[in-house]
Amino acid sequence: MEETQIKRNIPRDLFLHLLAIVTLYWSSISFVALLWRYINYFFPDVLNYIAVYYASGLIRFLVSSLIIVFPVFVLVSWYLNKIYAREAVVRESKIRKWLIYLTLFITSLVIIGDLVSVINTFLGGEIKVRFILKALSVLVVAAAVFWYYIDDVRKESPTKLAKPFAWVSGILVLAVVVGAFFIIGSPQTARLIEFDVQKANDLQNIQSQIVNYWQSKERLPAVLSDLNDPISGFKVPVDLQNNAPYEYIVKNAATLSFQLCANFNKPSQDTTPRMLYPVQAGIDQNWNHSEGRVCFDRTIDRQLYPPFSKIK
Repeated sequence: MEETQIKRNIPRDLFLHLLAIVTLYWSSISFVALLWRYINYFFPDVLNYIAVYYASGLIRFLVSSLIIVFPVFVLVSWYLNKIYAREAVVRESKIRKWLIYLTLFITSLVIIGDLVSVINTFLGGEIKVRFILKALSVLVVAAAVFWYYIDDVRKESPTKLAKPFAWVSGILVLAVVVGAFFIIGSPQTARLIEFDVQKANDLQNIQSQIVNYWQSKERLPAVLSDLNDPISGFKVPVDLQNNAPYEYIVKNAATLSFQLCANFNKPSQDTTPRMLYPVQAGIDQNWNHSEGRVCFDRTIDRQLYPPFSKIK
């Protein structure tokens, strides 16, 4: 009778233990990755500014993961402990022990690899605060997981560390999730920033078309609608936030100077990349802006962008 009961519960045990382990891995990786975003934010690398700028989307994904996945891990672990109290045989199942020892193996490799990386970097003389903090975050999380499960697997009854582990990890996860909103802002702020990013992209696209227009026709377009091309399929974009056209002002047709203007919701941050597309030599690619109406002065370099008719 007991053997029949065990067999009947094997699918349940496999599902719950796999779910617990997968959500543990997912939560741990998301937690460490979010800590790394904090480190990138407070200790920026000038050589990595584009990655910092686009990290806001990754931060939102990591926060979403922790909000959903970590509570699932806690609930599944709590439910498994209730099952262990009723059915001691489940705690001794091979499924559970294989998954725990697999976790111990993975965390051991992570700890070893982390320490090797620290020593290697130290010997290379490239130790920096960013690297130390990132290595420390990986080491602490991996060591905490290893310590918890090595204590749990050696005992016949559930470890007493379960509740303290859940409370401490829960508080830490809550802290990093709440803190993330001070970096990426509220969902409403994120929406406004997305509009600003789209506007900067649109202006740069328009700028590229103006340069191409000059090279093709040897003059600046009088109005933006001159750039519309039914053959190539290009149509001048508009500000999607209010469906209004962007401003285009010819300052000096002889010197090929013009302005592109847009209304921005938020000032660009220091981490904003100077270019959203590959660099076009001869044209200032700085799209940093303040809040409100901002005009970007542009001048085409005739030597760098000669008319197509004069290109041999």
